[in-house]
Amino acid sequence: MATLRVELAPKLIPVLSPPLGSYRFRVLRGGRGSGKSFSAAKMAAILGAVSPLRVLCTREFQNSIKESFHAELKSAINSCQWLSSQYDVGENYLRHKSNGTEFIFAGLRHNITSIKSMAQINLCIVEEAEQVPHASWTDLLPTIRADNSELWIIYNPRSRKSWVAQRFDGGVADSRTIIADVNYYDNPWFPPTLEEDRRYDEQHMDPALYRHIWEGAYYEQSDAQVFAGRYETREFEPQKSWDGPYYGVDFGFSQDPTAGCKLWISENKLYVEYDFAQVGLDLDVTAPALINALPEIERHIVRADNARPESISYLKRHGIPRMEPCKKGKGSVEDGIQFIKSFERVVIHPRCTDALREFELYSYKTDRLSGDILPDLIDDNNHVIDSIRYALERVMRASTYTLKNI
Repeated sequence: MATLRVELAPKLIPVLSPPLGSYRFRVLRGGRGSGKSFSAAKMAAILGAVSPLRVLCTREFQNSIKESFHAELKSAINSCQWLSSQYDVGENYLRHKSNGTEFIFAGLRHNITSIKSMAQINLCIVEEAEQVPHASWTDLLPTIRADNSELWIIYNPRSRKSWVAQRFDGGVADSRTIIADVNYYDNPWFPPTLEEDRRYDEQHMDPALYRHIWEGAYYEQSDAQVFAGRYETREFEPQKSWDGPYYGVDFGFSQDPTAGCKLWISENKLYVEYDFAQVGLDLDVTAPALINALPEIERHIVRADNARPESISYLKRHGIPRMEPCKKGKGSVEDGIQFIKSFERVVIHPRCTDALREFELYSYKTDRLSGDILPDLIDDNNHVIDSIRYALERVMRASTYTLKNI
């Protein structure tokens, strides 16, 4: 009989190696480059190849299969010749070729009714679990009720107020739960390219943000956060009296995403109703992607990054006829940021997960020796924010909305 050799980071062996049914909760938490998602995906694929399982892969918001755990599973399966021979991996599905195992991908916020009606879920993998609110957990947990069923919870700690922090912090004296805190230094296969990124961030990033991203620390409020105390997240419905909508698009380069937004303004508050961010988006599919993500963008004026006139010209001829270049100049980034901060509040709809992440992480540089906050912005975690600056360009220049609170 052939034996499959599975390599895991030492810290993950006691968590992921026991057979299904050994625990109720397996918790993998930590920073970037730890390999926690890839390892969970590989072990889930192995378990599903050995025995027939129904595996629900979920997160709070999932607007497309590209935002799901599908890509991680596909990568894990392709890394092992035996697993590749076992699974049929489609563009929007993943199932075993013969034993009935299937992986289901769904977001909690908009699919909770259908998820609650699902039967015989053996394993539920919750990715980006930090973003899942208590109400969603209340609906989800009773759904995972098959004999020996488990929940695998994966996240990078951010807020001590989150459900996962309150449930799993401080050690767990619960025999049904096992936890691993893993970071880049626990990953034997941490890639050199990520090590270059980590070293750069260590030297240039706000220390609090660095610890959060790379070392799995909670991201405590820091003076280096550009929008600290300036935004909130809650659901809202635009009213007829509101100004807008305003649309902006920032084109992606290399590993940067193409990003976009749909905004409204009312009573000196800026409302982010929809956002969009996708890496590796080819120009010929950009218009359909934006139209799908940002309702009615094809009907309105859209202000986009003027560094890509050829892209603007193409999109005007292929679905977004009212796109026009913004006017950037010296100091336009700083002026745009100050204008956003001049609003009494930025209200971000919970479905705008990329905007929320950027508003939390966008930071000023910090001197490594003195700890002083420098006036220079870190050019990262700012792509949706750039699209917001572009969308508001004309508003910023108008006399109706003047800079306040600067």
